Amino acid sequence: MKYFKEPEHTHGQQARTGILLVNLGTPEAPTAKALRPYLKQFLSDPRVVEIPRVVWWLILNGIILNTRPKKSAAKYASIWTADGSPLKVHTERQAKLLKGWLGEKLASPFMVEYAMRYGNPSIPDTLAGMKAAGCDRILILPAYPQYAASSTATAFDDAYAWLQKTRNQPALRTVKHYHDHPAYIHAQASNIRDYWQMHGRPDVLVMSFHGVPRYTLDKGDPYHCECRKTGRLLAGALGLEPGQFRLTFQSRFGRAEWLQPYTDKTLEELGREGVGRVDVVAPGFTADCLETLEELAMEGRASFIGTGGKEFHYIPALNEHPQWIAALGRIALDNLGGWVSDTWDRDADEQARQTSKRLALDLGARS
Repeated sequence: MKYFKEPEHTHGQQARTGILLVNLGTPEAPTAKALRPYLKQFLSDPRVVEIPRVVWWLILNGIILNTRPKKSAAKYASIWTADGSPLKVHTERQAKLLKGWLGEKLASPFMVEYAMRYGNPSIPDTLAGMKAAGCDRILILPAYPQYAASSTATAFDDAYAWLQKTRNQPALRTVKHYHDHPAYIHAQASNIRDYWQMHGRPDVLVMSFHGVPRYTLDKGDPYHCECRKTGRLLAGALGLEPGQFRLTFQSRFGRAEWLQPYTDKTLEELGREGVGRVDVVAPGFTADCLETLEELAMEGRASFIGTGGKEFHYIPALNEHPQWIAALGRIALDNLGGWVSDTWDRDADEQARQTSKRLALDLGARS
């Protein structure tokens, strides 16, 4: 195997701990030209589409990549901002705010970066940059509270593939999930309460999670169970009775059965039932994106209002909510044990590194 070229090593270099916030990804622009390579990378991932490769290659390259980019581009254009993709904007801001939050708690050297599983900045490139900056220990913190093989696991796969080609590997830790972490549930409840304080409460709160094919549950993926637990804990934190909320799944694709109940069908049913006001929140999305801003806020509204519903509200994702940044920090600290410190002494560390360098040079080291 051919390994990546190692950054130049200097004895006595200060080691740092890295935290890498990982999200799904986004095209570079809301155009068919930009969507094609993004969709090709995303839909070519065998964890995302578990169809025999030869069959799927023909479908993907013969049909989907010739028709879907234009349709998807129009949807992205409807939610694109002056600063770019909402998902990328919010993820970048979260990383900066997380760095600030941790900076008030830690004394030892660390850095926080973000990366995308599909598109840019990529996980391998960002990990390489963190390693070159002196990170010999890196925590990968996915933006997915609930574990799924098609999201969390594939992000880890990308990191492990980079490790396989790295000669001098940094230590790596991963955060599998935090669907029931008290700080995450508290942040979700706080975000919803803040919205209700400004806009009043609904008759029904719909908690919509991203869907996955039903067969993934049958094969052992814990995603469905973790979404259910999040919904139960969040409903409890908000003091909701069973009839006051629904838990649903969105974004199904193709003809196979996906996790049910489906969000769009549920919203249509609530409209036909004459429910006055429905609020929709997406607890599985920690940053607003196409699936929340277009699929829920726009298409979801049309599904509910079009069948007789009166009032529809989409509650924004956690984004930069202060309680969410604090939750990210606490989740990170829970997984950084022994790697970071609030009592680190800069002068003592400098002295120890210089002593180590001097001894290395005395033994014949080049630098």
